[in-house]
This record gives sequence, structure tokens and C-alpha cells, in this order.
Amino acid sequence: MKHLSGVYPTARKNGQPSYRASITIQRKHISLGSYAKEEQARAAYLEAKTLLASPQIQPEDYNSSSMLSFEKWVILMNVRDNGVYFRTPLYLKKEYVLYYYSPSLCLTFDLKDLPFYSSHKLTKRGSSFFASEGGKQFPLLSHYGIRSYAREGRDYFFVNGDSHDLRYDNISIVNRYYGVQKEYRKGMPVYTARIQIRGSIIIGRYSSEEEAAIAYNKAASYLKEHGVAKTYPKNVLPELDEIDYARIYHLIQLPKRFSKPFAIDTSHHL
Repeated sequence: MKHLSGVYPTARKNGQPSYRASITIQRKHISLGSYAKEEQARAAYLEAKTLLASPQIQPEDYNSSSMLSFEKWVILMNVRDNGVYFRTPLYLKKEYVLYYYSPSLCLTFDLKDLPFYSSHKLTKRGSSFFASEGGKQFPLLSHYGIRSYAREGRDYFFVNGDSHDLRYDNISIVNRYYGVQKEYRKGMPVYTARIQIRGSIIIGRYSSEEEAAIAYNKAASYLKEHGVAKTYPKNVLPELDEIDYARIYHLIQLPKRFSKPFAIDTSHHL
């Protein structure tokens, strides 16, 4: 039996027949999707041909009646205009790359991140984006060194105000470590280390983020050693070797209330 061009019969796992649509462009075989009816697969193939031949068609022209998924739409558009195939809905610009999550939502990334975004599919839950890898998902902002507990406007902010512009120059990280907050005193930056013990307790103020992060670690270790049940996440400082870390750790003096076990309410499970 002869089938329509661009359409290939196949079967689902339950034995039901299905039809796969695909198209070849620049010697690249691109799958367009699987459909229940042959006519649907043919319509997807013809739509892909029209898209590839029509440079005026843009992502915002996509509508829900399309037989192609929006992801395939963008992928084909990039092949059409830039001659490059990606498995994710990326569109190359001269100085940056766009990731079209939906017709009305587009993320902007640096070109140097192209290998990452061409191999990681993004999902969205609420206002947060996640990247998939090895069957697991992780917060997209962690790719930029932003911790899961961080809050926009306090720990980081977007220079141009656009939270969908994830180019490195547009992301300013103010507080990189647990328990550390950048503040200004007499116009000069200081880094305040705090820890929660039935309220926020100031450990100290330091001239560098690293010192404040280590002070937090030292306070967290002290609390654990003296029976406080709460688990305090530790800061990791890969930029410091073990000798420098140990030297700073030793020099840091905790406040007097940390000097005696009875000064801490260790019976309270925080």
C-alpha cells in the first residue's frame, strides 16, 4: 500500500496503528511527530514544508490549530534561517541565543551557553524554570550559581529588570552563600553572617564574602556539636584550598553567646 510522502506507518506499544511524519532538509532527517491518522501526519509534513519555505513566518505566528508542536516549529525555523539543527527550541542570533518556551515566552542566553541549552530541555513550574538532565530536574538558576534559597531583589537581581534575560552580564548575584548578606556601612560594602537560632543571630561582619561564609559554617558546626537538631546547610568554597580555609576558620571568633553550651537552647528542635 502506497503512503503519502513524508508519512511512515508505525504502531504504538498497544498495537494501535500510528503514522510518523518527518522531513529531510540539508541532508538532515527531522522527525515531526507521531499521529493517529495518516492525514494528520501528512498535514504536519506540508506545514513543515510551508514553514521552511516562508522566512516571513515567525514564532508568534504559531497557533493551537497547528499540527506541529511549537517546539518543532521553532526548531524548523532555526534550520530555515540559520542552517543549524538543535533538539531544543533554540533560535540563533548574532550575539545571543533565544529559547522559545512558548509563543509568548522567550528566554535569552549567551552564545557560550549554546552547548548547555541545546542539550537540556526546560520545564516551568510556577514562575521557576528547571532543566532536565539524567532523568532529574534542577533549578535553572543554579546553572548561574544562584542557590535555591535565594530571593530575587535580595540575593540577586536582573540588571535590566527582565527575569527572562539570562545572559551573564544581566545577572548580578549579591549574596552567594548561606547565611551571608551584602550590606553597606558608611558607603563601604560589608558581608554580614547570620544564623537562625530561634531568630536571626548575627555572627559577625566581614570584609569578604568568603570570611562571612566560613563564619557561618563555623557557627553551624558549633550548633551541631552542642545538640541543636536543625540541619544547617554548609557553604562550599571551591576557590579556597584546604590550608587557606583552615586558616580563616581558625581566626574567626564566634560571638560570646556561642562560647558556652548553655547559651544556646539545644532542647528546641528548630
